[in-house]
Amino acid sequence: MRSIAVYCGSKFGNHPVYEQGARQLGRCLAEQGIRLVYGGGNVGLMGVVASQALACGGEVVGVIPQSLKNRELAHGGLSELLVVQDMHERKQTMAGLADGFIAMPGAAGTLEEIFEAWTWAQLGYHAKPCAFFNLDGYFDTLLSFVDQMVSSGFMAEEYRDMLIVSDDPEAILAAFRTYTPPGEKWHLS
Repeated sequence: MRSIAVYCGSKFGNHPVYEQGARQLGRCLAEQGIRLVYGGGNVGLMGVVASQALACGGEVVGVIPQSLKNRELAHGGLSELLVVQDMHERKQTMAGLADGFIAMPGAAGTLEEIFEAWTWAQLGYHAKPCAFFNLDGYFDTLLSFVDQMVSSGFMAEEYRDMLIVSDDPEAILAAFRTYTPPGEKWHLS
C-alpha cells in the first residue's frame, strides 16, 4: 500500500473525537510510510489529517480545483499540490494516485467521493479497498441504510461486504493489506 486517499470534512464537526481521529489517521499513515492523498485544503478535518501526517514525517499530496485554491483554501506546506480544473478531475486524479480509499466524518462531498470510489470498485473499474473510519459511530445510520439496500434486493451482500468499517485506523490499514475484491458485478456471456 503506497498511497491512500482520505475523504473528510472541511469542517471540524461538533465533537473533539473527529479532530483526534484525523490526527490519529495522519500519524498512522506517516508512521507506516503511506502517502496521504487528499483534497488539498487547509480547513477542517482535511487540514488536520494533512498537517499531522506532515508533522510525523509523512508525504502528503493535495489535489485541489483552481477555484478553491483561488479562495486561499489550499494547504501551504504539502509535499505536492496538484491544481486541477474541477471536482471531476480532482476525484479522477485522487483515484489514480490512491491504492485505497478512507472516508472520515464529513458531509455530502465526502459521501459522494467514497460512494463513487465504492461504485467504481463494484463495477470492476478498480480493485482497491474502500473504508469508513467510523469515529463515534458517525456512519452507523448510513451503514444501516446500506444494509437496507441489501435486504431490499438492490445490492448483493458481497458488495456490502467490500466496505471496511472500523474506528481504528490501524485495523483499516491491516484490512487493506489483505483485501480481496469480489468477482465482477456484470458477467457477460
